[in-house]
Amino acid sequence: MTSAQSSNSTFPETDFNLLEDSEDADNHTSEPTATRLSLQFQLDESYLGQRIDQAAALVWNEFSREKLKQWIKDGHLLVNGNNVKPKYKCEGNELLTLEAELEIQTASQPENIPLDIIYEDDDIIVINKTVGMVVHPGAGNGSGTLVNALLYHYPKSNELARAGLVHRIDKDTSGLLVVAKNLEAQFSLSKQLAKKTVYRIYDLVVYGNIVAGGTIDEPIKRHPVDRVKMAILPGGKEAVTHYNVKERFKDFTRVQAQLETGRTHQIRVHFSYIGYGLVGDPVYMSRVRVPAGASEELADTLRSFKRQALHAAKLGLVHPRTGENMMFEAPWPEDFKHLIEVLRQENAAY
Repeated sequence: MTSAQSSNSTFPETDFNLLEDSEDADNHTSEPTATRLSLQFQLDESYLGQRIDQAAALVWNEFSREKLKQWIKDGHLLVNGNNVKPKYKCEGNELLTLEAELEIQTASQPENIPLDIIYEDDDIIVINKTVGMVVHPGAGNGSGTLVNALLYHYPKSNELARAGLVHRIDKDTSGLLVVAKNLEAQFSLSKQLAKKTVYRIYDLVVYGNIVAGGTIDEPIKRHPVDRVKMAILPGGKEAVTHYNVKERFKDFTRVQAQLETGRTHQIRVHFSYIGYGLVGDPVYMSRVRVPAGASEELADTLRSFKRQALHAAKLGLVHPRTGENMMFEAPWPEDFKHLIEVLRQENAAY
């Protein structure tokens, strides 16, 4: 059964920040509403010489630079209480004040799509995402997404960038996501992701026998030829994955991974790179590998498992309003659970 519980323990300094939120999202105060925007930010010397619209875009990266520039022109974004032009050069000690009414931020339409909500209050929603659900609309996925479902469940999310999303997981990865319901929560969660204080654990099943846990530290960037893929390449972004072996089978291993960084497809790319591709991965595994001598049940299970065997099982965060440490857990979905059961029965280790 899915559990949601709070804890006073300190979370490890690791996270899974798929959306690379700015570490400048700090020192904010805001009204706890998605309608009225009331924010302040104290600049420091790191902003010296930057245009004010550039600085504001770094501070409040939930909004486009053009939107912030318009707010400057309209007098909604003040510098030390004064109107300035967007090309104003920062001295590095200004106080920015933003007072504005939020407008609809998304063209996506609400859709009555069921959500498995693990926890919800006035500030956050924790969701156990099902296999097959796209998180955010994109090319070829204009409807049926988590954003569409959120807009129906909580209509005011249309006033937030990305409908309150602060991170995401792949379409065919199951498990936990946290979504903000107001700007205060969105800034707080983005800050936690940037500072690596969000705790995320993934369960996965790979081909082959991993002897012991370890760390994969290899840079990731877009594949130069196959644009669907990511790859380990020089000049890529830093990517660090810590992992532990949880269960060994004859030809497979169940692993738990904790990510220090959150690059696109990071777990899938890293484990494929070290020679232990994920069962069912349609992108990084060229074919289904049925072990020699496998039973018919095991062979059928492997061939019918059409998505990467990857599940976001645990999520730890600090509540944006109360400061409480919270931990959430989501059980394995039925296909993942069935895979493990078959491996235990049909591919037990010697």
